[in-house]
Amino acid sequence: MTALRDAARHSADVVVIGGGQAGLAAGYFLRRAKADFAILDAQTGPGGAWRHGWESLRLFSPARYSPLPGWWMPEQAGEPFPTAGHVRGYLADYESRHDLPVHHNVAVEQVVARGEQFEVRAPQQTWRARAVISATGSWRCPHLPRYPGWDLFGGRQLHTVSYRGPAPFAGQRVVVVGGGNSAAQILAEVSTVADTTWATARPPRFLPDDVDGRVLFDLATQRALAARHGEPSAGVAGLGDIVMVPPVLAARGRGVLRAEPMFQRLTPEGIAWSDGRVQRADAIIWCTGFRPDLRHLDTLQLSIAATGVPRTEGTRSIDHPRLHLLSYGDWTGTASATLIGAGRTAKAAITQVLSDLHTMTDARSAN
Repeated sequence: MTALRDAARHSADVVVIGGGQAGLAAGYFLRRAKADFAILDAQTGPGGAWRHGWESLRLFSPARYSPLPGWWMPEQAGEPFPTAGHVRGYLADYESRHDLPVHHNVAVEQVVARGEQFEVRAPQQTWRARAVISATGSWRCPHLPRYPGWDLFGGRQLHTVSYRGPAPFAGQRVVVVGGGNSAAQILAEVSTVADTTWATARPPRFLPDDVDGRVLFDLATQRALAARHGEPSAGVAGLGDIVMVPPVLAARGRGVLRAEPMFQRLTPEGIAWSDGRVQRADAIIWCTGFRPDLRHLDTLQLSIAATGVPRTEGTRSIDHPRLHLLSYGDWTGTASATLIGAGRTAKAAITQVLSDLHTMTDARSAN
């Protein structure tokens, strides 16, 4: 890390770490409140994690149900579910439209508590802030389960983060691992050019054809409200996991949405199940999810809940009340990792942040 004495020094009341959908949503509410803030983003340009999604990746909801606060996402011609490229363009336009102070190509490495302030450290620059919003998401922390025989397999292995399209797999035998939307969408695409096998830890659950991400968000909201009031949520959850976007519907029509139980181990030539069955494979695509990207917060030594994530009250850290964790999953707000969920969660977080800063200012004035 660059020594602090060689780093440019900056300050803001609030520093937002991450310029993807959650960081931009936080920026909208900070801008509307006329707050003093900056957004530090490791990407070289706008779009957050959407810069890295494969081009055919689709939202789970129509554009009209996937806005950030303050501006509706335009429809994409001929596409009921917008592609990654369309979302990238929307986020870039959103950043410009609201004149958000996003500093790209700034990779935050550490956040250090200094009395009533934080030091947010990146190569060649350090920011002093009274409050910090961490909104780095999870894209840079892919989860790869290490099955027995991992090092023996002679073919190609890659995670969702490295998938770009089906062309490199043409004519091959490909195993897709995972029971979520990414796995279903990648399987649907790769199966058009390759012999595919789908392996899942449990049978995949398909949503009804007329249910999309908007309905899922509403159901998640109902579930959270029920839990808050100590009420059962039977009938709210359990619809399914996989949204039937057009490519997945087409794959079902071709008869390729057939999942095998999870294999037990990898072999030099492929995979093997516990019942003795074996299958040759040229490539394995692991669609096995992500973990929150919180390495920059290690210095704060946040206490960890039983679920393995930092302890929070809403989005606010239990250990550092002026640190908020935004859009890492339901533990930081209902459906907070979605576009529409990020906006709703950001509004509550920024309201709390500004209230705390005003309280600090008033206390200083009283003294």
